[in-house]
Amino acid sequence: MARALINVPAKAAKGEIIEIKTLISHPMETGFRVTFNGTLIPRDIINTFRVTYNGVEIFAAELSSAMAANPFITFTTLATESGTLEFHWAGDNGFSVTETATLVVE
Repeated sequence: MARALINVPAKAAKGEIIEIKTLISHPMETGFRVTFNGTLIPRDIINTFRVTYNGVEIFAAELSSAMAANPFITFTTLATESGTLEFHWAGDNGFSVTETATLVVE
């Protein structure tokens, strides 16, 4: 299973814009490379990344074979209420990882 790192502030003031950083370990094989003997290496990429905040989607990205291995994605959102952020990565060959983080809004 892939290892995901998520950086979310533990606390935020209501109405504050917060920065969220994510990193997931994944080789992101494009499907265009070949081995030393000419055999095509099959494609294996993360296709989608989605984030929900208390069940409402706040960020989504469609990734392609041009994305680097171990994608690092940073985005901002508005802290409106305390709750759960759910991060979901999905890709080729049944790849699927979901992680959660809690945000306390004061």
